[in-house]
Amino acid sequence: MKKIKDYVQLMKPSLSIMVVFSSVISYLLAPKVVEYNWTMIFLLFAGGMLVTGSANAINQVVEKDTDAQMKRTSTRPIASGRVSVGEGWAFAIITGIAGVLMLGYYFNWLSAGLAAFSLFLYAFIYTPLKKVNSIAVLMGAVPGALPCLIGWAAGDDQLSTGGWILFAFQFFWQFPHFWAIAWVAHRDYSAVGFKLLPANEGPTKFTAIQTIAYSLLLVPVTVLPYFTGMCSYDTVAGMISIGMIIVANLFMIGRCVVLYRTMEVSAARRVMFGSYMYLPVVMFALLLSKM
Repeated sequence: MKKIKDYVQLMKPSLSIMVVFSSVISYLLAPKVVEYNWTMIFLLFAGGMLVTGSANAINQVVEKDTDAQMKRTSTRPIASGRVSVGEGWAFAIITGIAGVLMLGYYFNWLSAGLAAFSLFLYAFIYTPLKKVNSIAVLMGAVPGALPCLIGWAAGDDQLSTGGWILFAFQFFWQFPHFWAIAWVAHRDYSAVGFKLLPANEGPTKFTAIQTIAYSLLLVPVTVLPYFTGMCSYDTVAGMISIGMIIVANLFMIGRCVVLYRTMEVSAARRVMFGSYMYLPVVMFALLLSKM
């Protein structure tokens, strides 16, 4: 049982669920998906969990020495030695292949190909870049946003406008999210050589301004679906949904402004947790306007 628990931890389940959540909502937003087929939703969720879990397992294999140096990550299965590097690779290969094949077989090979591409970018580009340059955040934002495109492709069989809008939404969201995490964990990250903040000096006003800028960019992206036919504000549900999105954007911008004004770790932590709340609220609001 302990070994099973270790393999589950390799997948970083809480992170994986959040990633796959975006994919499932994007799938449900696709115009060809007109009813909730719970079997297909489960299959998309399972395939996404396998692919995301594979990427997270590779991340832990590659960063085992780094993880061992940080208190927050030192108890991870590979860093602590409970799971060997060979076992980690085997698990990642099996889950990655299984997830891609599931998406290809039950949905389409476009979504499967995007999933494989996302896995590659996260595991082999973003992960090693974290110790090279802060451009890693930009590279990490691409596989971080691809789940939206994967879900849309699974439901619509093509990469149409709506899918790219959802991709842009999750892409821009990741910058204040990533930087808030890096701000909170700056001491640990600096000690192991991670370079994730936009300024070499660490947490600065420049970083805080960047979080505000990207939060502002989220405003037009999140209302764009209502002007492209993807969502509607003509109904009561549509009016409620766009109201939710406006409030969510004001909430996110406000937290980033407080970070700029105070420059405190506690404010960065509020941006981090605020971003976790912001994402599902906006996603559910968009889905509400389609119902």
